[in-house]
Amino acid sequence: MKKTLLYLVLAGLVLLALIQLVPYGRDHTNPPVVSEPNWDSPQTRQLAVDHCYQCHSNETTWPWYSNIAPASWLITKDVIEGRQELNFSDWSRQGEFDEIAEQIQSGRMPPIQYTLPHPESVLTAEQKQAFIQGLQSTAGR
Repeated sequence: MKKTLLYLVLAGLVLLALIQLVPYGRDHTNPPVVSEPNWDSPQTRQLAVDHCYQCHSNETTWPWYSNIAPASWLITKDVIEGRQELNFSDWSRQGEFDEIAEQIQSGRMPPIQYTLPHPESVLTAEQKQAFIQGLQSTAGR
């Protein structure tokens, strides 16, 4: 029984080592910032930076565990998809603020796969309200 457990642990370690050779999830370069929204206030921008920019900007700070597969695969996928959906660093979509506000109000953003390891990213009720109001004001500019 102990030998079987030892073999399973060794096989798991070998598998973990082998998946590190997969190149996907290794490119942690950030494209240049092209343009940002014309924010209504520094507070609104800071809420976006604190709660959205990790996946929705070209200013991602890649944590150490983003270099270890399979976490690197998941994080890279989320950042790529997040930037494709909404990118505060390449702002050309003027009508997006209502959709952003709805995602925040409903609690779909930030998503659970991000908030579990980053509990500080969860918006309080006051932050949600201030952010949504700031987004609405920014949209009116």
